[in-house]
Amino acid sequence: MAKATKNHEFFEALRLLELEKGISSEYMIEKVSTAIIAAAKRDFGGRDIVFCEINSESETLKIYARKEVVEEVEDIYSQISLNDALQYSKRAAVGGFVDISLDSKKFGRIIAQTAKGIIHQSISDADKLKSFEEFSSHKNELVSALVERVDPKTGNVTLSVGRSQAVLPKAEQLPDEVIQEGDHIKIFVVDVSLGEKGSPRAKISRTHHDFVKRLFEIEVPEIFDGTIQVKSISRQAGSRTKIAVWSENESIDAVGSCIGQRGARVNKIVEELGGEKIDIVKYSDDPVEFIKEALSPAKVLSVEIQDEEARVCKATVPDSQLSLAIGNKGQNVRLAAKLTKWKIDIRPESGFYGEDDDTVV
Repeated sequence: MAKATKNHEFFEALRLLELEKGISSEYMIEKVSTAIIAAAKRDFGGRDIVFCEINSESETLKIYARKEVVEEVEDIYSQISLNDALQYSKRAAVGGFVDISLDSKKFGRIIAQTAKGIIHQSISDADKLKSFEEFSSHKNELVSALVERVDPKTGNVTLSVGRSQAVLPKAEQLPDEVIQEGDHIKIFVVDVSLGEKGSPRAKISRTHHDFVKRLFEIEVPEIFDGTIQVKSISRQAGSRTKIAVWSENESIDAVGSCIGQRGARVNKIVEELGGEKIDIVKYSDDPVEFIKEALSPAKVLSVEIQDEEARVCKATVPDSQLSLAIGNKGQNVRLAAKLTKWKIDIRPESGFYGEDDDTVV
């Protein structure tokens, strides 16, 4: 009969792990038992005759090999003679089995190593899960982060967000912005997924158009509570953003509310964006009016819808406003087109273009 041995320290350690690290004792017992059996099987030719029974209630650890009692031993690993079997059990008989107790102290190192590995892996898995849950709870939101490290070669920034970390690639940073270790910056959580080995992957950005939208929600209470709606945004990060706003309440000046008294609200956002220009325009269901607004700050004389299905139009502006309407390298009309989702052809009032002016579609 296999004897169970007391091992108070082992079970006390299990209880402490469960209390401090949140690792269940049942999980630990299963892993330790599997490791002991695997180690002990080597002494028995790899035969599946080794058993390990761990009882946390009685605090007993029983490790034994079960051999078949035979008249003539053909396999020394799985069989035992009657004479030898009687040394372990007086009830031993040919055709039956006998349990041979193994010294649990022999497996002390295995228990310790297994427990250490389980703790390390469990903590790692728990950290990954917490990190994933933390980022998932902030998906499509703006969060504050602490700059832990800036890679001098790639420019990628390692950030601390709560108890988790994420990397802000150089491509997702504002052009020309200087980020230093110890800085507190705002980031937009675009998406969260699980990568290889269950590691969380958070796609974060400061160039995403919704980064600007979330900044407006912070600075403009009317946007946050839904009184004013952000209907559309187009952005060239670090240079210019166009945002179309609208309110069902006709008594509310949506554009003025976003600008704030003496520009107080929008100026805070511009400061966060490192001086990026922001055009706040009034949204309209009428495409003609919306396109006129979208080409701000240029003055538009008229908009002619050329193909409603293909969403193509022609906008006419004063000759003096042509360059402004097109913008530097076509930026203004390009952002207006993205904002309205219309292809816009800019034409001067006179029909004649200056040397530096181009028609942009």
